Amino acid sequence: MQIASYIEYALLHPSATERDIIELCLTAQKNNYYAVNINSYNVTIAKQLLSKTNVKICTPIGFPLGSIATASKVYEAKQALSDGADEIEMVINQGLLKSKNYVSVLKDISDVKQAIGNTPLKAIIEISELNKNEVIRICEICLDAKVDYIKTSSGFSKNGATFTAVKIIKKTVRDHIKIAAFDGIEDYETAAKFLEVGADRVGINYDVELFDNKRAKRNSKIFKQYIKTAKEEDILKSDNVTEPV
Repeated sequence: MQIASYIEYALLHPSATERDIIELCLTAQKNNYYAVNINSYNVTIAKQLLSKTNVKICTPIGFPLGSIATASKVYEAKQALSDGADEIEMVINQGLLKSKNYVSVLKDISDVKQAIGNTPLKAIIEISELNKNEVIRICEICLDAKVDYIKTSSGFSKNGATFTAVKIIKKTVRDHIKIAAFDGIEDYETAAKFLEVGADRVGINYDVELFDNKRAKRNSKIFKQYIKTAKEEDILKSDNVTEPV
């Protein structure tokens, strides 16, 4: 499976330097990743580096806690778009969800979606903080808010994506909302498995480059066989050589 086009390459650490962001963008371009995922302050520099490429720029708002005012999320989203972001993702207000104030949760998400129009919106739901019923409920709210993606985690909580969570989300939203699995994905096999169970994108962190180990093993086996054959041919040639008279 070729998974580069499903990858979001993320660098959201607060101490990330401009050099780190440049390296992130260049690596994403080299590997043909779908998008880079960066904090809004870094959108401008990423836009300069990636404007002539197919790599998208995604930035989170209300990050990483999601408990800021909705008006602040709206302003932050609009500013990110103005700076050159291609996609917006927002952290939901978990306190409102756990308070069962579902109307306010819906309004929080809907106001951002309305503000950015046709720009894709991801809702980050932080699955490690939610029980199954809460995951199902926020999925239903996201359906009503017409978000484009549900993202499993911000990368700043206890745990990242799980296969079980992706399956629950997929069963709830079916094909109406796409799924982005993020955090804790550090090898090719895990990324591929998330795509198999229902994710539409996988997010990996800076300094992680996924590598197809199965392909590597297969290529290694072919190469070893080639070397073995070449050596055998050399031996046969040497056996047939006659000394000059």
